[in-house]
Amino acid sequence: MEYRNLGTNGPKVSAIGFGCWEMGGQHYGGTDDAEVTKAIHRAIDLGVTLYDTAPNYGHGGSEIVLGKALGAKRKDIFLVSKTCITWDPVTKTSKFDGRYSTVKRLNEESLQRLGTDYLDLLLIHWPDADTPIEETMRALEELRQAGKAKSIGVSNYTSYELREGRKYAPITANQVGYNLFDRRWEREMFPTARELGIGIMAYGPMAHGLLTGTFRADQTFGDQDWRRRGIIFGQTLFGPNLPKNVGVVEQLKGVAADLGTSLPRLALAWVLRNPAVSVALSGCRTVGEIEENVKALEVKITDDALRRIDGIMAGAAGQVNEVPGRHHQPPVAVPA
Repeated sequence: MEYRNLGTNGPKVSAIGFGCWEMGGQHYGGTDDAEVTKAIHRAIDLGVTLYDTAPNYGHGGSEIVLGKALGAKRKDIFLVSKTCITWDPVTKTSKFDGRYSTVKRLNEESLQRLGTDYLDLLLIHWPDADTPIEETMRALEELRQAGKAKSIGVSNYTSYELREGRKYAPITANQVGYNLFDRRWEREMFPTARELGIGIMAYGPMAHGLLTGTFRADQTFGDQDWRRRGIIFGQTLFGPNLPKNVGVVEQLKGVAADLGTSLPRLALAWVLRNPAVSVALSGCRTVGEIEENVKALEVKITDDALRRIDGIMAGAAGQVNEVPGRHHQPPVAVPA
């Protein structure tokens, strides 16, 4: 395993992190708790130290499953959760809420579900356009001062929001979507994060399943699967554009094969090649998936391969340039 600092002076974590969005709900087609628990234990054996969850992943389900799976091993890992999104259990909808009282309340509820009295890192999940950044950051910093979170950070924050937030609290990390189909944050925010010494946690390195190479042109999703909408954080990568993007993925498989690796490993290696990225979050449900994904650290992408990849990605459909920031609505009920 490779270990990197979260930003310039942040804590050291595994370059491959264990993403827990899939756990505890049906938003990715459902998971088997026993199998996920085995995957978590195997990940710990492989040296994966960072585990990333959130209250609204499965309406608390992800945190419950993760907390039970960790048990006594909790002290050996770097635990990340989030705050600032509430949900309605009846309508299954969620909303941003960065108010001081909400930040504090959600954190307490997360600690109870996870069976711990502190987080190693607490993130603002999405910026709330209706609440001043100063108010949200004040609550976050108080939680850090109280020892409820050893480090604090944000997610889906633009360059402007990072600079504003940094005025009121020591932001360690910004978690954003980053993959071969989505380079928006790389252009808009990465330089600012590096300037401020803030580490990037990259979620969705597999483009939410597309870069696993297992999708068909006529792929369908269950009623509760958020990908059914076709819109992936503001980009229409699925839906009517899925056949074309599956064709792009097939070409990428050829690049991976020439490098002697698999497409999932190539996708993760491509994300980790960027010096701004501290950790790539690998959403896993099985032992086999985590064993496959950690091998991405062995992949070396040549300059020629990078040029081929760029040429292939020029043919992708549904991409947009606007970052999914403060005024962008994430997927209904389950923002990442």
